[in-house]
Amino acid sequence: MSSKAEIAEGSFDAHYDVIIVGSGAGGLAAAVTARKKGLEVLVLEKEPLYGGTTARSGGVLWVPCNALSRALGIEDSIEDARTYMKLEAGAFFDDEKVDAFLRNGPRAIDFFQRETDVQFVAVPTFPDYHPDSPGGKPGGRSILAAPFDGRALGDHIKQLRPPLKEITFVGMMFNSSLEVQHFFNVTRSARSALYVVKRLFQHACEMLIHHRPMRLTNGNALVARLAKTAFGLGVPLWVNASVRELVSNNGRVTGVVAHTDQGTQRIAARRGVVLACGGFPQDLARRKSLFPHAPTGQEHYSPAPPGNTGDGLRLAESVSAKLRLDIPHAAAWIPVSKVKHANGETGVFPHLIDRYKPGIIAVTQGGVRFVNEANSYHDFGQAMQRVCKGAAEAAAFLICDHRTIRRYGMGFAKPFPLPLSPHLRSGYLTRANTLIVLAKKMGIDGAALNRTVEQYNLGAVHGVDEAFGKGTTAYNRFLGDATHQPNPCVAPVSQAPFYALRVVMGDLGTFAGIETDGLARVLTASGKPIAGLFAVGNDNASVMGGSYPGGGITLGPALTFGFLAGEYLAQGEHT
Repeated sequence: MSSKAEIAEGSFDAHYDVIIVGSGAGGLAAAVTARKKGLEVLVLEKEPLYGGTTARSGGVLWVPCNALSRALGIEDSIEDARTYMKLEAGAFFDDEKVDAFLRNGPRAIDFFQRETDVQFVAVPTFPDYHPDSPGGKPGGRSILAAPFDGRALGDHIKQLRPPLKEITFVGMMFNSSLEVQHFFNVTRSARSALYVVKRLFQHACEMLIHHRPMRLTNGNALVARLAKTAFGLGVPLWVNASVRELVSNNGRVTGVVAHTDQGTQRIAARRGVVLACGGFPQDLARRKSLFPHAPTGQEHYSPAPPGNTGDGLRLAESVSAKLRLDIPHAAAWIPVSKVKHANGETGVFPHLIDRYKPGIIAVTQGGVRFVNEANSYHDFGQAMQRVCKGAAEAAAFLICDHRTIRRYGMGFAKPFPLPLSPHLRSGYLTRANTLIVLAKKMGIDGAALNRTVEQYNLGAVHGVDEAFGKGTTAYNRFLGDATHQPNPCVAPVSQAPFYALRVVMGDLGTFAGIETDGLARVLTASGKPIAGLFAVGNDNASVMGGSYPGGGITLGPALTFGFLAGEYLAQGEHT
């Protein structure tokens, strides 16, 4: 891969205006936009399933000043969002890209809602991750893809990448924290119990008839909506189509060489090629180089699809593109746990919800807490790397008592009435009647763990976390338990038996990537655009400069810059 080829015009096997390499939100947004504006578009997907990391994601987009939140009376401004992003990104703030994102994000959302099958719902109470910082907001900047009936895709549903198995319940997707709360409250509320019974019956019928869920939510719904529009517009999407080379002519990218089910294809792109390959979370060499906690590249566990191996970055390098690899955090960090499935496979569970709940704390192997557990996954991951610096692996342990795990579950282990025994047998969970014995089983300093829990409990009985302030921000409380007062994120760890599970470092996508301008054009080291080449999604170096200011900061820019790339390609000769 990654070499460039010179091919005579008559040697191409097929001709399109635009070729999109990858089928996540960024790539499909570019494809739909370009096609809606009259261009002939081809989407090439390396894997047998389309949707990329987006299909496994939460489907949340961070777009300040979006019309959905404005319609609810939520006030925001580009100036506030810019202030917040500048503080978050620090020395890696990119004026041009940030301004392009802030100006065009709302415009992109309006375009997709008006012109396509893509629809969103507001999440007015979803705060920025640092809502108390200058320019931060307690809600309104994150929106969510609306649920979608998968039957509308027809036979194309068969090749849609399913959601990450580990974060579903019997294969069922959840759409919001409110829906999750119904499942938490199934034994406590007749209304929740009725809701759960109806959802389970609907899901069972879908599985019986279609052999997969048809009520698509989150990132699966976003991909399905984009794909439905693309297919309706006649955009071909080839799976099992791996792009091995970029074709160039006089410094301009004019096509690709792809290995497909029909053999090697040389495909011309009259207007340009858009790289949307999903970054490099499964590229061992790049992980070794850029992830400090992974000295061999293998000390990291990503839930991203296996095909996200950095193809876009290598293709861009082959035509002298500049890569932005110096940002402080090369990926969106998240603690994950390794799940042993009954079939012998090992899955990756991203800890998105449990850490915020009252009665769950995180400790090091030394038995001490090191972070506000209800901070964002990216903040948690940074803290975990700092405290484990120099260790063989960045790892920590989530600890809770019996009351807490039966109320909320922990990791892949679900709350009552589902049994814990399979997770105890597999070794995913460890249980003991005392903290000292639990620590011994986990290789934790027992005396230190005992002291840590005793000290934590002194304040926790009053809903106070003296050490780290868990539950003191709007974001902390958003994913806590609002019914637990006075602090929805804090409760004692006191009721035996006690439980522990080990978490290690993972990611929700990579931030380092290809240097681009505000139109998603790929740049050389001198800052000059490479004619005919664009990068969007996680191939594009993060507009956030390696920071993570709010839920959806990957998908918001992905959709926006995909839209901008498609729009610019449609403008004609100067591309």
